[in-house]
Amino acid sequence: MTNSSTQKRTALIVGDVQTGIVREFPFARSVVPVLAETIPLARRAGTHIVYLRAGLRPNGTDVHPNNSVMQHFHSMGEVFHDTSEDTSIVHALTVDPADSVVLKRRASGFAGTDLDMVLRSKRIDRVVVCGVASSAMVAATVYAAADLDYEVEVLSDACADPDPEVHRFLVEMLFPARGVAVSTASEWLTS
Repeated sequence: MTNSSTQKRTALIVGDVQTGIVREFPFARSVVPVLAETIPLARRAGTHIVYLRAGLRPNGTDVHPNNSVMQHFHSMGEVFHDTSEDTSIVHALTVDPADSVVLKRRASGFAGTDLDMVLRSKRIDRVVVCGVASSAMVAATVYAAADLDYEVEVLSDACADPDPEVHRFLVEMLFPARGVAVSTASEWLTS
């Protein structure tokens, strides 16, 4: 995790750990204590922290009729409306002025956002992805990051999914088979 001048520069991408999601989706609560410990330590070690914030326009102009998942999220109202406090980062995770917060309107942190520009501006070579859900934001962001030639790692205990078996399959089999490093938060912090 150390960011010396001879090592690759790293960003910790924390996705969708926001007030409404943590309240409405109980599986998401498990990552909050892990991230509350991990983020300050990563920040002190020189890792750039990027929060992904999921939010849709209240008037629905960014929700395509073919996208049933986004239609469902939009129908949940304030939980996913970008003007709502429900889309703010959960209070247990402190957003430092030096951190980046990226608004996204799809599962991937890269789809239609300025995340790649933020990372390249900070000369980031390596991204460590965590948050919720493993089968949505994490997987979509991991694959997009790999396609953009970032080194990618996932923190297995700082991610969660409504289906624990899907989470296990992703972190134990699929991600490693695709060249994505997987570790626990404590393993990553001590590496």
